[in-house]
Amino acid sequence: MTKTALALRHLAFEDLGLIAPRLSARGLEVRYHDAGVDDFRAVDLDGVDLLIVLGGPIGAEDEARFPWLADELALIRRRLDSGRPLLGLCLGAQLMARALGARVKPMGVKEIGLSPVRLTEAGRACVLAELGDQAVLHWHGDRFELPAGLASLAWTPTCDHQAFAPHARALGLQFHPEVDPSRFEQWLVGHAGELEQAGLSPVDLRAAMARESDGLRAALGRLMDRWLDQALL
Repeated sequence: MTKTALALRHLAFEDLGLIAPRLSARGLEVRYHDAGVDDFRAVDLDGVDLLIVLGGPIGAEDEARFPWLADELALIRRRLDSGRPLLGLCLGAQLMARALGARVKPMGVKEIGLSPVRLTEAGRACVLAELGDQAVLHWHGDRFELPAGLASLAWTPTCDHQAFAPHARALGLQFHPEVDPSRFEQWLVGHAGELEQAGLSPVDLRAAMARESDGLRAALGRLMDRWLDQALL
């Protein structure tokens, strides 16, 4: 029987990117569930072998403005309780943290650009070791507090919590290892207003992504292969 990977998507171009072909190569059928369009209450988690919660430009505590967030949080809580494979990226990691009782708040500064994450001792002992010193894409203004009882796996000078693992088959990453460099222009156009407000140049970001493209692809491949080996047992 075909296995399924379901990605909860909040913005059309913030999709699975480089992760999608890694999943297809393992025989998983990739499906998307679009927030605000598709009903989170209708998702049958029993039929989902891997749940991935993607990024987006809204706040993880924004359910007053986006009421469907409450249903998404309930879905993520159920998935966490099941112990089955779950990956959260940026907003997805923040929603995982919220589902575990932690708060998500603005940092007061934007972290946008390419730089390495710094691994904690726990991070060096897990799949994140595959990143080495490779620069990854950061694109956020909020940060999650660390859920109770969990270790921080990575950090940057701007953001003290960049990754956590609720259990061996779940991983939350504040950064974006999934972005396909060949489609990065969509991010620059789609978030042009945010870049202007932050005083950041798309010219500089484009050049940085071009420099890091090969390394990013290789690091994402190593990271996802090792994590999928562990999560899909």
